[in-house]
Amino acid sequence: MKSVLILGAGSDVGVALAKVFAQRGAAVTLAGRDIPYLDTIAADLRIRYTGVSVYVQSFDAVAYDTHTAFYAGLPQAADVTICVFGYLGDQEKAQQDFAESRKIIESNYLGAVSILNVVAEDYQRKGHGVIVGVSSVAGDRGRQSNYVYGSAKAGFTAYLSGLRNRLVKNNVHVMTLKPGFIKTKMVAGLNTPPALTALPDKLAAYVYKAIGKKRNVVYYLPLWRYIMTIIVLIPEAIFKKLKL
Repeated sequence: MKSVLILGAGSDVGVALAKVFAQRGAAVTLAGRDIPYLDTIAADLRIRYTGVSVYVQSFDAVAYDTHTAFYAGLPQAADVTICVFGYLGDQEKAQQDFAESRKIIESNYLGAVSILNVVAEDYQRKGHGVIVGVSSVAGDRGRQSNYVYGSAKAGFTAYLSGLRNRLVKNNVHVMTLKPGFIKTKMVAGLNTPPALTALPDKLAAYVYKAIGKKRNVVYYLPLWRYIMTIIVLIPEAIFKKLKL
């Protein structure tokens, strides 16, 4: 893992991932919309980890027509591409306003498919590479509290599964990360249980190790795998009456 492209690098998880890779000597490309903020992160990484190459590139997940040119114009090729951008949104607003639903779906699914299609073609031609998609446990089963977001993540999980199946013969590894709650700006207004809420830096370190082990589907925190297994197995006749 000599170089990494982080799509959505301005997120708390994106910053944590950049630090983990830079600490281990990998060249890092930070891609996102807030260039001044990314420039600040890049400057910090160069000071912290002397000798590490850090680049900043403008990237908009829903500007689909720009993705091919964006990828072709990267200052360096990346061995690892991590898709970490997303938008939680407001479920109640999404129920009443399709613009909110559309933003959730585009940010969490369509944008990821658009850019990862480009990355996958490149890695397939080269015969190597790693793609990491940050999905969510919310995609394992639709729940009334966040089913628009969950449906987008379910689609992304299925996309990554198909991509993994397609590219394995080309020596390209695709990993699906399914975190639960993460202590980030995205969930700042939610009262999440501490035992089920991950810290970005610990999540990033876990992801780095999981890539090295070529894990396929990773739940973080691991307890979420058991929780979601139980939720998925609840019969629909019972499940539909639950408030989740």
